[in-house]
Amino acid sequence: MTMAALLERARVFRMALGATMSLSVAFALPARAAEGTEVFTNPSKIAAIGGSITEIVFALGEQDRLVARDSTSNYPKAALELPDVGYMRQLSPEGVLSVNPSGILALHGSGPKQAVDVLKKTSIPFIEVPERYDHGGILEKIRIVGKALGVDAKADALAAEIDAKLKAAEKRTASIKDRKRVLFVLSMQGGKILASGSDTAADGIIRLSGGVNAVDGFSGYKQLSDEAVITARPDVILMMNNAGPGVSDDELFAHPSIRSTPAGAARKVVRMDGGYLLGFGPRTADVIHDLAASLYGGQAAD
Repeated sequence: MTMAALLERARVFRMALGATMSLSVAFALPARAAEGTEVFTNPSKIAAIGGSITEIVFALGEQDRLVARDSTSNYPKAALELPDVGYMRQLSPEGVLSVNPSGILALHGSGPKQAVDVLKKTSIPFIEVPERYDHGGILEKIRIVGKALGVDAKADALAAEIDAKLKAAEKRTASIKDRKRVLFVLSMQGGKILASGSDTAADGIIRLSGGVNAVDGFSGYKQLSDEAVITARPDVILMMNNAGPGVSDDELFAHPSIRSTPAGAARKVVRMDGGYLLGFGPRTADVIHDLAASLYGGQAAD
């Protein structure tokens, strides 16, 4: 065999070896779900992450598709029968994957980021649902969940129903001119008041219910100084009744800065279940009705 023939054979061998190695690597790596997935190709075994997501799936009548939920998904009661894969902001990929889902439907803000990044790199389709704390955001969530499950018509019908309920609930306070200033207190650990600013679920539900967030100038949650609490002049304190160490009315109104506000003088506090109050899902019209009644009594006309 000539030298030219030997060189050509070596070249062909190297090409074949390279192709074989590329195939081996491809088969060794897990397949990745397509980026930007909007519809599950197989929606038969869905892991729902986020209380409002689970509620929407049940409201659509598609709960038989669920194989797991996160720990914030505690409504309706039937959801508690599903395996719990952990708190939505402290997920572990192993926990979510252990239920062998055909798809993962997660509310924006699920985490930690590293865990979500791992889940997105698997072959299991991962659909993230945006979270907006307003009327339109609820309808958007319903339509996105319905599209993901392939039940667009059901989602449109549910969205129309919820839209009508939200409009009716918001109308109850439309004519009220003297708006109550509401301070949402997330916690009071160590005597420090952690309150909600803008771009939060608490801010959104206060506004929808006809109130005014007593603090502004920052987004998210922030510890307030005593001076800031007094300057906020809240008429009402709003708290969750099932989050962290409980704070009694006596403890709340004994706080020097709270005591110096209109809310403190009147001992006015409203407490609600956190998932109900801040869920922004199918029950939010009921939340608006209840909170508006607590803020305005008979002024909030049905």
